[in-house]
Amino acid sequence: MNESKPVLIVIGPTASGKSACAVDLASEFDGVVINCDSMQIYRDLTVITARPDHVEQAGVPHRLYGILDAADPCSAMRWRDMVLVEIEEAHRAGKLPILCGGTGLYVKALREGLSPTPEIPDEIRKDIRERALSEGPEVLHDELSALDPVMAARLNRIDSQRVARALEVVTATGRSLSDWQDDIAEPAPDHLSFYTLSFLPEREALYDGINTRFNEMVERGALEEVKTLMDRNLNPNLPCMKALGVPDLIQHLRGEIPLEQAVTNAATKSRRYAKRQVTWLRRQIISDILINEKYSETLRGKIFAFVREKLLTP
Repeated sequence: MNESKPVLIVIGPTASGKSACAVDLASEFDGVVINCDSMQIYRDLTVITARPDHVEQAGVPHRLYGILDAADPCSAMRWRDMVLVEIEEAHRAGKLPILCGGTGLYVKALREGLSPTPEIPDEIRKDIRERALSEGPEVLHDELSALDPVMAARLNRIDSQRVARALEVVTATGRSLSDWQDDIAEPAPDHLSFYTLSFLPEREALYDGINTRFNEMVERGALEEVKTLMDRNLNPNLPCMKALGVPDLIQHLRGEIPLEQAVTNAATKSRRYAKRQVTWLRRQIISDILINEKYSETLRGKIFAFVREKLLTP
């Protein structure tokens, strides 16, 4: 039987201070900070994703930050495979792996696994999506009823996106999407013991930080960063092109809106995203320690005591 190995997860919405907390923890407990943010994995956007820069990463080891090109999309399962390697490397080196980020789906994929998602040929996807627009979702739902009555019964006839997805899957694989969803997902290895520290600040405190964040990002070079990305003419559906603030700054760079409006729009979307993050984390993540405020040095004693007691005491 493998010896149990601790893994600390520091999770929270944008602007909750989780990155600073992870660095303090790594400094105190000889840890390695491992990224679990779906946007900070891309090297193209350092400023606008608030990714730790070279100076911030110099103090303690950081892994999986800025390792992929914007044209190379990352999925939750791909990240899971990479992070398991980094966790093993940290344990082998005698260090504490500290996962830090706000992408709850990544944490869920690591701890619980995800149901396998079938690959859909491009021609099938394109055909069905075009038909959804030209013929309407009701026609597709009728077709789905004949091929996959179980999923058809679950879905609203006018829910174009979900009906199209279910029809794609059964057309491409011959199996109902419900069968794919029922497959047992592979959880994390048994020898890993996870402990989760969640920051879920009150809304006003969170929003105050978000409201000033994009102005600071623009001052630090976010506009130039996005222009470099825009000039590559990448597929607009790539995850990196949808990162918070990127579409708004692209609108400004194209002369469609003034910079002030782009910053305001980005901040508004960030507040909405943070709200969804908090709601999702409260419902989906079971925390070993929950802190309803932004991270600050005054919390170090409480957090460090938790780590010493739960993770480092045999």
